[in-house]
Amino acid sequence: MKYQLFTYANDDCASRPGIAIEDVLYDLYQVATRHKTWHPSFMSISDVVAAWDEAEPVLEKLAVRLGDAPDAGHSLAHTAGFRFMPPLSAPGVIYAAGANYRDHVEAMGRAFNMELCLDPRAEGIPPWHFIKGGRAVLSAHGQAVAFPPQAQRLDWEAELAVVIGRTASKVGEEEALDYVAGYSCANDFSARDSLVRDKVDASSPFRFDWIGHKVFGGACGFGPFLTPARHVGSPEDLDIKLWLNGELRQDSNTRNHLYTVAEQIAYLSRRVDLLPGDVILTGTPAGVGMESGTFLKRGDVVRVWIAGLGELQSAIQ
Repeated sequence: MKYQLFTYANDDCASRPGIAIEDVLYDLYQVATRHKTWHPSFMSISDVVAAWDEAEPVLEKLAVRLGDAPDAGHSLAHTAGFRFMPPLSAPGVIYAAGANYRDHVEAMGRAFNMELCLDPRAEGIPPWHFIKGGRAVLSAHGQAVAFPPQAQRLDWEAELAVVIGRTASKVGEEEALDYVAGYSCANDFSARDSLVRDKVDASSPFRFDWIGHKVFGGACGFGPFLTPARHVGSPEDLDIKLWLNGELRQDSNTRNHLYTVAEQIAYLSRRVDLLPGDVILTGTPAGVGMESGTFLKRGDVVRVWIAGLGELQSAIQ
């Protein structure tokens, strides 16, 4: 029985774990208690992910029970003040892949009349990641994202988010997906005009400001659901789309990854241990605003959708 995990808040509490079965939303703690299907990690989704190997079988059992006998009377449908929070209340490191969709690299090459490598693996070029930041950069489904004061060219990037569920240390590509707890939708908001430090000489190795570019309040839209890996199948064949004010701007599939999720996990784990709760944003497809010189403005609404994972909506204010 497919289920998804989420975190929510309401008028009475700041953060609660939830479980969704066939579009019905439940409080995880409450239904686990009622159905006597309990695990100590059910206090938060971050705790669940930290104990994934032990918690997942219990969650599967609970999902089957709720699927066989829906408990609609205890759903969250009419909870006062219900709102989604980022799935992980205490994420680990957020890694983000750059230039990892073939169609995006092609589009950027055309837009800027540049010869960009479309097969970095064949050229011996490894994957490339930066660090997005932690809890402070997360924004939830339905949350307003404040326009960063230092920026004028704010861009969108629909991404598949991978949540690690087991410590991965120097793992091989063939086993890398065994370390994934689940997948979610993400939007890697980017302040394009904050990347270059204009007053620093163009030849300086200190010219680029990746914190200014990628790290600010709300810069990582995330959620609303964490879908367990066993209910996703291959992460390399998922449709991914983004709409800006109802207009389709990104329309691709994860099969356009230049480096697969497994390759990214294996590569990163050779450099540093990946820990439960770490998140990997796996790159964005063609259609970002930078390609056309179109950027976000206050009042815009952006929606990211990934097949089987759900839809993430953000409003720019």
